[in-house]
Amino acid sequence: MKTFLFVLFATVLESAGDAVLRIALQSSAGARLGLFAVGAVLLTAYGTSLNLAPVAFASVVGLYVALLFIMFQVMNFAFFRVAPTLPVYLGGVLIFAGGMIVYFGTRNLPASH
Repeated sequence: MKTFLFVLFATVLESAGDAVLRIALQSSAGARLGLFAVGAVLLTAYGTSLNLAPVAFASVVGLYVALLFIMFQVMNFAFFRVAPTLPVYLGGVLIFAGGMIVYFGTRNLPASH
């Protein structure tokens, strides 16, 4: 459960940081700098947290990819009110299934730290 929450936290930071940067690119010059700073902090926190994980990244990469896909869809709706289309749902099922195959097939690898 600890690993799942760790990876979930990293995907929230990454997807939110990406959304904030997309908003910054479309914002006025006055707001752009502040939004870029917020996005940079979120993405730096994501990279730091993921690299400090107490497990080998190879053992959670499948879980990460599956959760990242889901979190990007959640953030896309939350920030931009864009709902996934049928092809996104279908592709998402394949991404999630593949991620779970990788996760369950590699989760006992030793930590690389």
